[in-house]
Amino acid sequence: MANGNITYTNWALILGASSGFGAATARVLAHRGLNIVGIHLDSKATLSNAQAVQTEVEDAGRQAIFINMNAASEEKRARAIERMAEAGVKVKILLHSLAFGSLKPMIGATREESLDRKNIEMTLDVMANSLVYWVQDLVWANLFADDARIFSMTSEGNERVMLAYGAVSAAKVALESYTRQLAIELAPRNIKVNCIQAGVTDTPALRAIPGSEEWVEHSRRRNPFGRLTTPDDVAHAIYELSRPGACWMTGNVIRIDGGEFIVP
Repeated sequence: MANGNITYTNWALILGASSGFGAATARVLAHRGLNIVGIHLDSKATLSNAQAVQTEVEDAGRQAIFINMNAASEEKRARAIERMAEAGVKVKILLHSLAFGSLKPMIGATREESLDRKNIEMTLDVMANSLVYWVQDLVWANLFADDARIFSMTSEGNERVMLAYGAVSAAKVALESYTRQLAIELAPRNIKVNCIQAGVTDTPALRAIPGSEEWVEHSRRRNPFGRLTTPDDVAHAIYELSRPGACWMTGNVIRIDGGEFIVP
């Protein structure tokens, strides 16, 4: 390719590749010349979403390895890493976009309607801890390309209270902390790590949050551009932030929201 160090031999690893930010990023990066490893968790009812993304990647002339699995499973992660190594994958871009957590209030009307230990620990493990475990395994398997970029996904729920979002909010804050720590520890390996804070985006994950309709309308009114953020907005930004000219950016939380967050 003519745009520097992102080449046809490089791969993007997308955790959460079948919908939302993950699906959009897989599509955009494939059309920009990267092969895609897509990790997704879909039932028979939603598997067609992942298959559609894989088809578009292949139609763009890129290689696609899509694996339907629980990305937080240590055993399945090990098998996925082994498969990537056998295929000669070198990861230029890693996107952690796992949106699977418990959406309950901390203190509900009853104990059964409230977050419990299992809910909180599962949410933290899937939406935050798994970033660390995937990065560790990729480093130890020597699967990162030179000047690789890692992106995690946070939200304004990291600072603002949303109904039934407490466990996810805690996971987002942990994810931001992990991003900073990994950025420092991976600098000697020439790997950059940043966290993306997207504006409110109409995705399946958002629609699962109680009261999300109100957040959508509020965000549309306050956004200076008069619209919501889209998955493609984020996907194109990730590509641009992965080019050689952005090689000195690491350890940041980067807002991609059209200025939405700074408006009350």
